[in-house]
Amino acid sequence: MTPARFVEPPTGGALLAPYAAMVVTASNRAAAGVYEDKGGPLLAAGLEKFGFAVDGPWVVPDGDPVENALRAGVEAGYDVILTTGGTGVSPTDRTPEATRAVLDLEVPGIAEAIRAFGRDKVPTSALSRGLAGVAGGTLIVNLPGSTGGVKDGLAVLEPLLKHAVDQIRGGDHPRPDGTSGGAS
Repeated sequence: MTPARFVEPPTGGALLAPYAAMVVTASNRAAAGVYEDKGGPLLAAGLEKFGFAVDGPWVVPDGDPVENALRAGVEAGYDVILTTGGTGVSPTDRTPEATRAVLDLEVPGIAEAIRAFGRDKVPTSALSRGLAGVAGGTLIVNLPGSTGGVKDGLAVLEPLLKHAVDQIRGGDHPRPDGTSGGAS
């Protein structure tokens, strides 16, 4: 496999859709061509199933390149950016720090729910330091690099993402009967 070279983010086509997402894979080894990115394509397929148009995955080394990718995606105007990889406790896992540098506000319940969902099956999921939050008008969520962690994250995110995007856009809270939840 040939090493991946740094390229501009795969922005464009998805941004024309009602719900646009970008996927970023944070992996030093996948970016160097040591192995194939499996988590990023899995994330992209899941987002498409949820009704999002998706650009990516954009495979970058962990650390500053992740921060640069996130900033580029926020500036481009994506509704959602999901990352995979770089959330553990190894010395090269720097995705949470890169994400925190971009976020305007954290949404800890999302990251907590993702960790809790996988904990009974895989106790080491508690080691994930992934974050979730909002930067500008973009929801950013870090998922683990394992395909199992990506699948668990998608299971948690499926009922949340469009609602979160609508809220970030200023939408009202829908009630169970389908009416808006504004004051009476």
